[in-house]
Amino acid sequence: MTSMTSTLWTASHQFSGRTARAVAALGGIPIQQPANYEHFVDNKKPEFLSKFPHGKVPAFEQPDGFKLFEGTAIIRYVAGLNPNVGLLGKNPREAALIDQWMHLSELEVDANTHLSFLLLNGSITPYNKSIHNTFIERQRRALRTLNDHLSTRTFFVGERITLADIYIASQICRAATITFDAAARTEFYHLIRHLETIINQPQLKDVFQSIKFVEEALQYVPPPKEKELNPVPPKAEKKRKDKEAEEEEKFDVSPEPKAKNALDDLPKSPFNLEDWKRQYSNRDTRGPGGSLEWFYNNFDPQGFSLWRVDFKYNEELTQIFMSSNQIGGFFNRLEASRKYLFGSVGVLGVTNNCAVTGALILRGLDVRSVVEVAPDWESYSYKKLDISNEEDRAFFEAALAWDLEIDGKKWADGKNFK
Repeated sequence: MTSMTSTLWTASHQFSGRTARAVAALGGIPIQQPANYEHFVDNKKPEFLSKFPHGKVPAFEQPDGFKLFEGTAIIRYVAGLNPNVGLLGKNPREAALIDQWMHLSELEVDANTHLSFLLLNGSITPYNKSIHNTFIERQRRALRTLNDHLSTRTFFVGERITLADIYIASQICRAATITFDAAARTEFYHLIRHLETIINQPQLKDVFQSIKFVEEALQYVPPPKEKELNPVPPKAEKKRKDKEAEEEEKFDVSPEPKAKNALDDLPKSPFNLEDWKRQYSNRDTRGPGGSLEWFYNNFDPQGFSLWRVDFKYNEELTQIFMSSNQIGGFFNRLEASRKYLFGSVGVLGVTNNCAVTGALILRGLDVRSVVEVAPDWESYSYKKLDISNEEDRAFFEAALAWDLEIDGKKWADGKNFK
């Protein structure tokens, strides 16, 4: 064990740096962080780059000049500075098992946390729901493996804390701010128990401090469309325009007027969809004076139609909250048809055995003319409902009242498009 105080460069938000600090604290290895370190500034300076050419943190230096960068290399080295603590295991087999669990967590849990975050904020590619779901599914598969392993033991390897425990706990802390929400905490409760065991070690409390879990996993929020109201035309430049600019000006054309929606040309209907949306929002759905009573008194079957909508690929659905988020995404992509459409769609069933279904009220008699604005509209099937038919009427009412049950699957969550 060394008594020399080493230096660790890291940013306050960096989880790999926190892991290194935790390993040092548990191993009794003295380290210090440079005072007033400013990330993205100090690590770009020549004096830093002369030591760490890639400019990355965490970065580690001992008083004798030995230097390391990359988080995993640093924590493994620091963990070995005090062999008596046993963070690297007691024998080659334990060392290999520690590596096994660390690599699984790094490549399947932490990597997908990071990729999800980058996808959500548009850093790697325009948002894609299918890709996002793939990241989440891969992460949850690994979380399930980790959780099952801990169902019969306190620590990942052996009977005492090893590097694997600190490493994985730190990565769960990171996931807790992005993907590891209330539903995940309920499902993977052995991981939560393990996490609390690690972060509440006396030597580690100051390193981890309090963890702020998200209640719901972060979801994509489309950027608001920028609209400039009453724009002020720029003042014309008084300087002489060159010949090229004058030539370009000759070919300026006005933008084409926005195409009119064919639904606007339908005969006027006595049924006002916006009035219906208000009634649905402000009244109970069922019973005397309820919104359904208002609907039946005012509905115009010549100007509007009712449809059942079902997701075609229910076998791909897993978590209830993810299926509900999928409905929200579908509704977001229907935004261009908001003035022509009302929807009540829900998730029926339980985790790993659920289905997405619901009812639509839309302008006109053709569903495609309303829903094809959503690029994924063909991922759903549509069946026209006839409210004079008892079965269709019961489905329609239950979908709006959020008490629909099909084949033993009860309504678990839902969303409205209004």
